[in-house]
Amino acid sequence: MSNRMHIAHFTDTYHPVISGVVRSVSTFRQALTELGHLVFIFAQDAGDYEDTEPFIFRYPALDIQAMPNFPLTIPFSPFVEKLLPSLKLDVIHSHHPFLVGHSAARRAVELNLPLVFTFHTRYRDYSHYIPIDQDFVKRQIDQIISDFMRRCQHIVVPSDSIRLLLAKEYGVTERVTIVPTGINVEPYRQADGQAVRQKRGWGEDKVLISIGRLAKEKNWPTLLAAALRVMKRHANIRLVLIGDGDERKSLEKQARDAGLTGRGEFTGRLSFTEIPAYLKAADLFCFASVTETQGLVTMEAMAAGLPVVAVDATGTRDEVEHGQEGILTANDSQALAQAIEQVISDDTLLHRFKQVAEKKAQTFDAIVQAKKLVTVYEQGIADKKADLSVRVERYKPMFQLVKDQWHKLPGL
Repeated sequence: MSNRMHIAHFTDTYHPVISGVVRSVSTFRQALTELGHLVFIFAQDAGDYEDTEPFIFRYPALDIQAMPNFPLTIPFSPFVEKLLPSLKLDVIHSHHPFLVGHSAARRAVELNLPLVFTFHTRYRDYSHYIPIDQDFVKRQIDQIISDFMRRCQHIVVPSDSIRLLLAKEYGVTERVTIVPTGINVEPYRQADGQAVRQKRGWGEDKVLISIGRLAKEKNWPTLLAAALRVMKRHANIRLVLIGDGDERKSLEKQARDAGLTGRGEFTGRLSFTEIPAYLKAADLFCFASVTETQGLVTMEAMAAGLPVVAVDATGTRDEVEHGQEGILTANDSQALAQAIEQVISDDTLLHRFKQVAEKKAQTFDAIVQAKKLVTVYEQGIADKKADLSVRVERYKPMFQLVKDQWHKLPGL
């Protein structure tokens, strides 16, 4: 094992916010701690929420009505300013390029530490949350991200799709490493799905399940339309959506208008500990999002032994091989419906996909991925030293000139 590192993670969102980024930071923190490293989290204020983990430090934050799951973090804290030098950090890892990310970059310069950045999010796909000219917003987002990445020693991407995206859209091809967020597969293997089926009254129905924030960028209308097509042909099918968000009311209305009442369920947010049993209770995981950077919820579904039918998009295609763990389709409700119907109507195919999915899930182990992240940190530290050496060599002639001419200065 590597020498014990002191690692600072800077993130605009952490518990109690529920999101893929929070899950990633939390999972890596736990795994890195199990490997013997010290991990400090710098995140948004969480009101009355009480942290159960040690070394969580909070910045002030404002709740924004337009973005209920993304508090506006204000990365200013005299306490943090005094604390950071005493932590004897080896590396700073930022999970956002904005707000707290800028603070992380500034602290890395002040403390002469390597800055690592994880590109978690396809930020341009979230531009609609800023209700002004979208072309302008997207250009500004790209500029901010490009400037931020130039300040980093190393960039982590959660999938090969995002590595290719960085190369294509930002020209970033060096010092980039793929490190997916790992998961602890055991809770998904051991979950009691039958208890959930009984509690929810699902009986012998075939259950299609999906998880995610109920937001525009997640492409839920396509999934709902696909489910309706299938339900019209099969009376024993129901759809269960786990999650919440600002689009929930409109999605519930779409479900009612489409006739899904009684066979379409919105559970709202569930705790992380509840989700494995819900997944285990279902028969098929369905997903239509086209904005994922990695298929984290898809990985969790596979760990619970669920075959996958999903839109072929970044993140999802990195975890699901078409025809192996499930079926990938075009971003079209009819194509998605046909794939769903194909799988649920063929028990042999369903069982084969299930077996392959469970086997694939073993490669997602969190400790395995955390060890890869440690290697990135080690490389970042080495790169930082190398960059410093290059700068010293570059300025040596100037230093020598000043030294040679010093005695000629007036008054000396």
